[in-house]
Amino acid sequence: MLTHASVDFGGAGSEATFFSGKRPGRRETDEELQVAKLYFSYASMGAGKSAYLLQTNFNYTERGMTSLLLTAALDDRYGAGKITSRIGMEADAKTFAPTDDLLETFILPALREGVSAVLVDEAQFLQPEQVWQLAEAVDRFDVPVMCFGLRTSFTGDLFPGSAALLAAADQMREIKTICCCGKKATYVLRKDATGQPTFSGAQVQIGGNDSYLPVCRKHWMEAWIAAGRPRIPGTA
Repeated sequence: MLTHASVDFGGAGSEATFFSGKRPGRRETDEELQVAKLYFSYASMGAGKSAYLLQTNFNYTERGMTSLLLTAALDDRYGAGKITSRIGMEADAKTFAPTDDLLETFILPALREGVSAVLVDEAQFLQPEQVWQLAEAVDRFDVPVMCFGLRTSFTGDLFPGSAALLAAADQMREIKTICCCGKKATYVLRKDATGQPTFSGAQVQIGGNDSYLPVCRKHWMEAWIAAGRPRIPGTA
């Protein structure tokens, strides 16, 4: 049974009628299409995170629902406002900058238009405060928010956005890929111009397979130590 609630979406005179409880048109076949949670699907490079997001978007479309797609403005490898997978799938998305209020700028207008979910690509580039804006959208407006991104950078450190998602997410999923040795890849190596591992440079450097390589912890540590880094990462 649907109930109605008068919900203030923020801003003067912006009170709107909002459905609480189950949304119309939802099917009972997929938990993520029904349950309003903050999801974080993380992986190393090359695991198919964007493909997974695009498949999720297709699932909503197939059921007659729409989703809001967001991606980081700084990742324009395939063109601004594009989410593209290595297997050829793509979709248009709205781009967010570090200073954007995701709730006010993107989510509330989309909810007024009846979207059923929010899908965020390159979620490692979120600011911690933006993660909490996504959590607020889940808690206040009963909308599923699904984030897809890297967990750690090439130095083995958590991205700030990923750290916030690990703390705030209701449900987490690891999307798996493999190292060259066949083990699960959980780390990323950055390659220099000669193709050799490097641990120098800014944490954020946009690139694909030409710049990064998914590896297991053992092979990441071997490259780390070979580069003259301390045996225990994070120590002097």
